[in-house]
Amino acid sequence: MGSAVVLDTNILISSIFWQKGKSHKIVELAIEQKINNFVSPDILNELVKVLRIDFKQPEEFVQKQLILVKSYSNTVIPKIKVKAVIENSKDDMVLECALSCKAQYIVTGDKHLLNLKEFKDIKIVTPKEFLTLIK
Repeated sequence: MGSAVVLDTNILISSIFWQKGKSHKIVELAIEQKINNFVSPDILNELVKVLRIDFKQPEEFVQKQLILVKSYSNTVIPKIKVKAVIENSKDDMVLECALSCKAQYIVTGDKHLLNLKEFKDIKIVTPKEFLTLIK
């Protein structure tokens, strides 16, 4: 089993719609169990919301994607609340998930999270950086 990782919602969304991208390669690693992906109910709820509202996907598609993400992920219920991302407090849920599962990496395209670079020994990296680090 590989590294413990939290894939931010933007990585999950990119993977769904852009199969040739780096985010999709990372999700494939999770499906193949080469990395250990973790999600929280908040991350799953955000995924559903983004697919429904921002991408205007039909409910059947949304539910299929939710089932798929759950199939290659471990769900944790964060017990720790943090307030670390001043610019966008919604991003704190990603940090909370990562702390709860003792993740080594958060993979994201979110500038607010990337600006932190690291949070309590958890490296915060882009998909490109992550793929370079785990080779």
